[in-house]
Amino acid sequence: MNPNLQGALFMMGSMAAFTMNDVFVKLLAETVPLFQIVFLRGILTTLLLAVTVAAFGKLTFRIPKGDRAKVALRTVFEVLTVVTFLTALVNMELANATAILAALPLVVTLGAALLFKEPVGWRRWTAIAVGASGVLLIVQPGTDGFNAYSLLALVAVFLVAGRDLSTRAFSNDVPLMSVAVLTAASVGAFGGVMSFTIDWVPMDSRDIAYLAGSALFIIGGYVLSIFVMRVGDVAVTSPFRYTALVFALILGVVVFAEFPNGLALTGAAIVVATGVFTLIRERQVARG
Repeated sequence: MNPNLQGALFMMGSMAAFTMNDVFVKLLAETVPLFQIVFLRGILTTLLLAVTVAAFGKLTFRIPKGDRAKVALRTVFEVLTVVTFLTALVNMELANATAILAALPLVVTLGAALLFKEPVGWRRWTAIAVGASGVLLIVQPGTDGFNAYSLLALVAVFLVAGRDLSTRAFSNDVPLMSVAVLTAASVGAFGGVMSFTIDWVPMDSRDIAYLAGSALFIIGGYVLSIFVMRVGDVAVTSPFRYTALVFALILGVVVFAEFPNGLALTGAAIVVATGVFTLIRERQVARG
């Protein structure tokens, strides 16, 4: 199979898996407190991910001394991302939350320009500005559909960007899969601490099935996203990240009977278009 086609399929599979994870969390949150979910999913995810990484022979916790602070910072960003995005997710429409996250490539490009002095021409600055207008159409401040959770999802975008930019600063000696295991464990531990502030509820067989589904799909998303990095041209496979929005729109309608309004759909289209343009432009610049 063509490597680029393989990479595109892996990317779409990864996005489908992450979106299914969001669906299971949203379903589970209808009866189970969020921090109980984060704690229990964290335990299950850590165990499954550790076994998966060990099966690939990549489980090692020898992190170079110069990278330890960066790994710690990335972990903090990840924990805050989980809390903010999941809180937003369980309180707003699935497609809208996913669409706001689609602004991530634009924010990462902006962050790389500011922090790493990576060159960004007027075309990409324009794309960032247009993408921001698309996000505003999704968030819709001042309308009946606007609430604080829309802003929380937007905060999650900046936190994910912080996580990704922290990762970009790693040296080549950092074992990325082991970092993923450490991160999953840290998220679970945070959920465990915060679960002392809530009243736990008993979970029936349906809740346990949702929890297992969430853990399995998030592991699938992690593994497939790693496979993406092993095959194909990143500039070719990266735009397929936006299939997450398609999956979210379909699942939002089928599972939750959520129908985003016209403004939100228009904003999502703008964000996707500008994100794809940014990726294409980066590819052109890399080629000189």
